Amino acid sequence: MNMFKRPGQSGLLRRQSTPQPARRREPVLKSPREIQIMREAGRIVARVHAAMQDAVRPGVSTWHLDQLAFETMARYDATSCFLGYNGYPANICTSINQELVHGIPNKDRLLKEGDIISIDIGVRYRGFIGDSAWTYAVGEITPEARELMKVTEDSLYAGIAKTIVNNKVVDVSRAVQQHVEAHGLHIVREYTGHGVGRQMHEAPQVLNYASDDPEGQTILRPGLVIAIEPMVQVGTWQTRTLKDNWTVISKDGSLSAHFEHTVAITNNGPEILTVP
Repeated sequence: MNMFKRPGQSGLLRRQSTPQPARRREPVLKSPREIQIMREAGRIVARVHAAMQDAVRPGVSTWHLDQLAFETMARYDATSCFLGYNGYPANICTSINQELVHGIPNKDRLLKEGDIISIDIGVRYRGFIGDSAWTYAVGEITPEARELMKVTEDSLYAGIAKTIVNNKVVDVSRAVQQHVEAHGLHIVREYTGHGVGRQMHEAPQVLNYASDDPEGQTILRPGLVIAIEPMVQVGTWQTRTLKDNWTVISKDGSLSAHFEHTVAITNNGPEILTVP
């Protein structure tokens, strides 16, 4: 789940729109024991995603997906870290087609042939967070939708490839941006990745484009864990929030996609934690 705005601003999971302070926040490095727990949390997230992949089909409600996610988390002694977060009312986020992020599961929202759905899953396990999002096809989808999904997923791995010790966060951001824009698509600029650990949103902020953000100058050190999450749209980088004050959609109604992994920086290269 992407980064929230600063307290006191309307809107929810947005990049800070106010100027950043000159002094960047320092990330919390994790010990090998803590990363092992986060690895276990990540595996649970991956198991929930596997259940989602099996369940996504025409006629299924997003509420059913939410309940299935809850049951799968409980099976592994984990809980949702989204439920109740700033009042969020569900266990997962289910965002369909032009919905970018934070769609709220609903009994009346049924998947249809040709939809794409982004499912964002965050669990808390033994005091640590695992966080990952994936966009799924519902039956047969259009070539445009399939290309959007492929470019967004590939941009995630382009960013992960830059999570090397002594690189900077901005190197990750630049790699994501370059891959997406080379394919004529649009990186959303209002929502970000983030550090993750005992809290869902920790330093540093991880933008999906290169900028002068001070936290982009954070050096990648062993023990740093970040959530990298490209959010990409077909027609525009701009978004708006619906009246439920959660669901974010593309401003022009074009298709959106969202992919995310939790990644640990190690001396042996990046380790994706949210895998089976």
